[in-house]
Amino acid sequence: MQDFRNYYDILGVAKDATVDEIKKEFRRLARQFHPDLNPGNKQAEEKFKDINEAYEVLSDPTKRAQYDQFGKFWQQRGFKGGQQPKTSRGWDGRSDRVGDDVDFAEFADFNSFVDQLLNRRANKDTTPPRAGTRDYFQPGTTKTSYTVPRATRRDAEARLEVPLEKAYTGGQERIRLEDGRSLEVKMPPGLVTGQRLRLEGQGVAGGDLYLKIIVKPHPFFRLEGSDIQCLLPITPSEAVLGGPLEVPTLDGLVKMTIPAGVRTGQRLRLASKGYPTASGRRGDQIVEIQIMVPRDPSPQERDLYEKLRQLETFDPRADLPV
Repeated sequence: MQDFRNYYDILGVAKDATVDEIKKEFRRLARQFHPDLNPGNKQAEEKFKDINEAYEVLSDPTKRAQYDQFGKFWQQRGFKGGQQPKTSRGWDGRSDRVGDDVDFAEFADFNSFVDQLLNRRANKDTTPPRAGTRDYFQPGTTKTSYTVPRATRRDAEARLEVPLEKAYTGGQERIRLEDGRSLEVKMPPGLVTGQRLRLEGQGVAGGDLYLKIIVKPHPFFRLEGSDIQCLLPITPSEAVLGGPLEVPTLDGLVKMTIPAGVRTGQRLRLASKGYPTASGRRGDQIVEIQIMVPRDPSPQERDLYEKLRQLETFDPRADLPV
């Protein structure tokens, strides 16, 4: 007989698993392979039937004991007509007294035994189903009707972390959810942390899926309301002389004129280069100046700094209050 089915393997539990362990694993697999979450996937539908059948047997102490007793000798030839012992030990070595009244010799094969165990005799049709038809169920030689329970329609929520540049521009994005599904999402521009996107019909059993947006921190830009803050490092000579500089923005590099004599911490404003708001207007980009001193000047630069020190008249310590 080649059609014995190991229900413990189907649920992925040990033969001595507790009822709670069996129930926990069944619920996990049922969510993963439910037909409503896998539309058109025949393999998932067959797997869903398998795990429901396995759970119906293993969650019932009497049926489980009979099943364990059956598994002791299912590979023996002449299963039908050969009297099998009515008392045996299950896979865990314990006596299955609860199933001692079962005469397995009356069953032609495993499917006949399962039909009797699950009270499906009344629904059988002796005509073997044809592969590819609606009622075909492998393994087995009987046509059995199955009722697939439908999940309750409900909404679901998932987190979606988005880089700042992508949150700013929006557009098409393929995402992978925790349940393994891959979805194509059209994101609007100007997403902010805490915003939710609704995906109709992508929740549980036809409910909606809400994506909670988390905008990732950026190494250069910092979003504060509709304004974008950034630190712009400049050289001492740029600070003294001023002039045009290229500044990174979410739209790319733009030119900004630095005033002569600018100080560290001074904040300059790029109008309408910030983040878009719900009303359609944009905030500003606030550029904070940071004067940087070279760590390892070249000999020529050092020579020029020496000459500058001899020439300069500015004394930053002249007005110290001590």
